Amino acid sequence: MSSSSDFRMVAKTFFGLEDVLCAELLKLGAKNIKKGVRNVSFIGDKGFLYKCNLSLRTAIKILKPITAFKIKTNKELYSSFNNFPWEKYISVESSFSIESVLISEFFSHSLFFSQKAKDGIVDRFRKLYKKRPNIDSINPEIKLNLHLRNNICTVSLDSSGNPLNQRGYRLQTNIAPINEVLAAGIIQLSGWKFDCDFLDPMCGSGTFLIEAAMIAKNYPPNLQRNHFLFKNWQDFDPKLFEIIKKSISSKISSLDVKIYGYDNSLASVEKSIINIKKAGLENKIIVKKNDFFVTNKEYDNKLQIIFNPPYGERIPIGVNSFYKRIGDILKQNYTNSVACIITSNLEALKHVGLRHKRRIKLFNGKLESRMVSYEIYEGSKKNKY
Repeated sequence: MSSSSDFRMVAKTFFGLEDVLCAELLKLGAKNIKKGVRNVSFIGDKGFLYKCNLSLRTAIKILKPITAFKIKTNKELYSSFNNFPWEKYISVESSFSIESVLISEFFSHSLFFSQKAKDGIVDRFRKLYKKRPNIDSINPEIKLNLHLRNNICTVSLDSSGNPLNQRGYRLQTNIAPINEVLAAGIIQLSGWKFDCDFLDPMCGSGTFLIEAAMIAKNYPPNLQRNHFLFKNWQDFDPKLFEIIKKSISSKISSLDVKIYGYDNSLASVEKSIINIKKAGLENKIIVKKNDFFVTNKEYDNKLQIIFNPPYGERIPIGVNSFYKRIGDILKQNYTNSVACIITSNLEALKHVGLRHKRRIKLFNGKLESRMVSYEIYEGSKKNKY
């Protein structure tokens, strides 16, 4: 049951990670969870909003809807925003910005829509206080998210600010590093239960390794983050925030498995070591310069492998033969393993030559990709893909 202090929230995520986010929210204690496309809505109180921002691994941002308007004309757009009591949410001394997403036959230009809404808001403040809050599109104290579907405009407060994938540990990156939220989602989709060691054999700047260690330790991904926009809200409760931080910190566990990575590039290894240290995990993760194609599994015990191989843009050899070599090495040298690959090169994926256990559609940035999972056992044979 919901209490009077509960309200609806919406967590944004990437396509294909909605079920993972639902599972995270259920584990945290969310009520009335409803899955959408690239989002999940749920019920909780103020403390739960703080908890979600600190703890959710597959959320990009947490929105708090505060009102909705029926809007079909420019006049309705202006008057709806001019008549709403913004002074409950925005101080005349503060700054704000507006971000609009439109799915409507009545409006098609998001910048115009945002501008007209802004005019209604600032004119209200001028009438009430003879002054107005500033607009700051770079570093606003309050951020409004407008979502217009057909003629219904939902207005939300963005509680997060910078996207929640910006954990703060990634000081060094390679070209097109995998998003932290996507990496965390793939690890959870892989089915890894922290009952075996974890390897990323092409680890780049170390994102999979760091996210895996944080998941295995139950370490909240944004525990060290200082900046959340909800801290600028008029109802922000700093004591409650510290209580929530202390509570979730008490649930951090020890790391009982080995997490390690290889990369053939010394520069990548050095970058990943810097990032791992920034994440405070330097004693938990091992990274070595190594060419995956000359490696063997270190132990007979089960191993979880997850990696993001090059997609073909920067490989000096044919990408199809590169992926065939991946399949050959897994089959020959990594028996008793589960291997997951994320790639947007769907043609090259056919050349891995192993029968997949799972195949999930995801997007790596704007690239349509697949996460493919293989069980490598003694006597794995090449099968038609």
